Amino acid sequence: MENTSMDSDTKELSVHDCWKYLQSVSIGRLALINGEEPEIFPVNYVPNYGTLLFRTGPGTKHDALREGAVVVLEADGFNRYGTVAWSVILKGSPEFVTQPEDIQEAVEAGLSPWQPGAKDILVRITPREISGRRFVITPPAKWWPPMDPSASDGHDDETR
Repeated sequence: MENTSMDSDTKELSVHDCWKYLQSVSIGRLALINGEEPEIFPVNYVPNYGTLLFRTGPGTKHDALREGAVVVLEADGFNRYGTVAWSVILKGSPEFVTQPEDIQEAVEAGLSPWQPGAKDILVRITPREISGRRFVITPPAKWWPPMDPSASDGHDDETR
């Protein structure tokens, strides 16, 4: 992940922490190349022994995944108070899972599609790279000027 303005309120996550955060949510965005165009799809997933599993059906996503190119999954979240946020990026190779025991394991892990329709294609992403960061959410008052000039403290910014 590229970050040009890292400050003391931002922390790079270890691989262990990245997996901990990925396990705390069940939805992310899957980015892949469809032909020559980038596409992004929301997917619900489950971590599974150092990989991620998700289900899909026939269509654009499935066709692009069959090409076998590297995909990227991003998941984000924040603490219950809305004061600390995190983001994890997982880059890896997709593979179609066809072994009955692997499919059963995914079902037992709670992986089920959110939308109606056939989603009987199980995909595993084996990571090549995983990275993330956690940061304190800056209150808007610290980065956005007041809309009402009377709310200002009376000091001109140029004199500071």
